[in-house]
Amino acid sequence: MNDDILSVLQRKAPTFSKGQRKLANYITEYYDKAAFMTASRLGKTVGVSESTVVRFAVELGYDGYPSMQKAMQDMVLNRLTSVQRIEVANDRIGDQDVVAMVLQSDADKLRQTAEMVNRDEFRSAVQAIRDAKRIYILGARSVAPLASFLGYYLNFMFDNVRIITASGASEVFERLVGLTSEDVVIAFSFPRYSAATVKGAQYSRATGATVIGVTDSRLSPLGQHCDKVIVAKSDMVSLVDSIVAPLSVVNALIVALASGQEQTLKHTFDALEQVWEEYNVYEKRVDNR
Repeated sequence: MNDDILSVLQRKAPTFSKGQRKLANYITEYYDKAAFMTASRLGKTVGVSESTVVRFAVELGYDGYPSMQKAMQDMVLNRLTSVQRIEVANDRIGDQDVVAMVLQSDADKLRQTAEMVNRDEFRSAVQAIRDAKRIYILGARSVAPLASFLGYYLNFMFDNVRIITASGASEVFERLVGLTSEDVVIAFSFPRYSAATVKGAQYSRATGATVIGVTDSRLSPLGQHCDKVIVAKSDMVSLVDSIVAPLSVVNALIVALASGQEQTLKHTFDALEQVWEEYNVYEKRVDNR
């Protein structure tokens, strides 16, 4: 189904029963909240049965309620303002244990990511990074820590790693000037997608550089401008963008890139350990037994 759910509701409105009209009206007016409700809760909120909600989803052309819910979530995630996020989160949490809910949500995103990552695409991205003359890592706003974390470790393996966490498009372009077809750009973006990152990826690809996107879908604003896409599922919890699954993907990239470079890394870290020891970079362990 290519149309968003609001278009479907509008087109099929003349055929709705009384209960279906209630559902359609609620979804149209409060789609930001409806997208994160169970079928049971949506029915209770509107005043119809759970089975009516499920049948409604099927009559709209979806496989079932989960498919309709996903369509609603896909539509709204990039539209939610910070205030709407807080309202949705409060509605989702209700009387639940916040810790259990958030950890379960993160665990679900990790499972989904493990199922969705294309292993051939992942290996191809790893090889492109190894072969690159220069490596640019681009991540703005809430995903800037992902770029910094990846860059921290890649600096131990490669000589030309550049981390760009600017949130303004002009500064991103300034940092990307001079890109060639021998370079790789690794870009991170999740809902709400950073316009600066998307524009940076578009510019990078136009220069001939290989663009590797880590995002929630190949069809996301970032994914559409990438040569290779590594899918990682994110989630919205109140004001917080959960990047647990994307960080796990970053860990996998680091481990894969380190594989086969054991000797080089050994020399690097042997030298670093001496420096760290001499300048007391880390606290020494104290045996309190």
